[in-house]
Amino acid sequence: MDNRFVTPKFNEEDTNIENSLRPKSLNEYIGQSKTKEKLNIFMQAAKLREESLDHVLLYGPPGLGKTTLSHIIANEMGVNIKITSGPAIEKPGDLAAILNKLRPHDVLFIDEIHRLNMNVEEVLYPAMEDYVLDIIIGKGPSAKSVRIELPKFTLVGATTRAGNLTAPLRDRFGMILRLDLYNKEELNLIAKRSSRVLETEIHNNAAIEIAKRSRGTPRIVNRLLKRVRDYAQVIGNGVITEDITNSALKLLEIDKIGLDKVDRKILYSILYKFSGGPVGLNTLSASTGEEITTIQDVYEPFLIKNGFINRTPRGRVITALGKKHIESSEFGENDD
Repeated sequence: MDNRFVTPKFNEEDTNIENSLRPKSLNEYIGQSKTKEKLNIFMQAAKLREESLDHVLLYGPPGLGKTTLSHIIANEMGVNIKITSGPAIEKPGDLAAILNKLRPHDVLFIDEIHRLNMNVEEVLYPAMEDYVLDIIIGKGPSAKSVRIELPKFTLVGATTRAGNLTAPLRDRFGMILRLDLYNKEELNLIAKRSSRVLETEIHNNAAIEIAKRSRGTPRIVNRLLKRVRDYAQVIGNGVITEDITNSALKLLEIDKIGLDKVDRKILYSILYKFSGGPVGLNTLSASTGEEITTIQDVYEPFLIKNGFINRTPRGRVITALGKKHIESSEFGENDD
């Protein structure tokens, strides 16, 4: 059984429900007020000039709404959106096929853009800057370059690792916008909005409790809400109360501040297997059975933000706060 609850992956059912919960306009989008204000001005200016919106780079931790914002940009601009990811574009020809299908002013959303193949990235440069594709046909002395004109489009790139982007690619984005973790008030509003979309009654204290345990991330709010709704329908009368919420989250092994089984496994490993650290990331990955990138991108930022672990030149160490939390955990020993 997969004990991870805070995970960047969805099953098909969750993906379909997640799509239904996405806001469709900037007015519906909760949080990220500065980013929304900037986007609103830039989009209005582009529409007044009847131009495509300049290329946009969205970066920040997983689950903060980068994909949702790309859909909103397309909706607000009144254009179509094509969605792909960096690892999915393996060859320059794959990128050429995608770009050739775009219509004027369309949005191309590339998730995990930092994982683009270098050969693909080099083809993307003239496409972003001059709206042309330079394709080499043939090999050796008979090879020739063919230039294909492209419609003016908007590339929206998303990444959790802005530092991994090459400078030439980063410099071609006209707007670079950081998405920050949400506060509890914003997450509370998201929980209530999503419950209305799901046609589920939720008490205010229950929404607050879900918000407190959602790690500053809207995606986790919605995921917790859906599982608490399941619990309320089976155990209760379908209404999400504070008691129902606490019982459901205890069943899911989500503690009072939002740590799940894997978070506690990481803290437990550092504290008891490696005497509090320092421990290297490769060793920690092997010890917990979690991928290095998952620890770095999904779990570690929240543990560091809460002061539970620190990064040092020699590896990760647990802090006094982290030690206190794992020793007082209501779930007891968390090692498999």
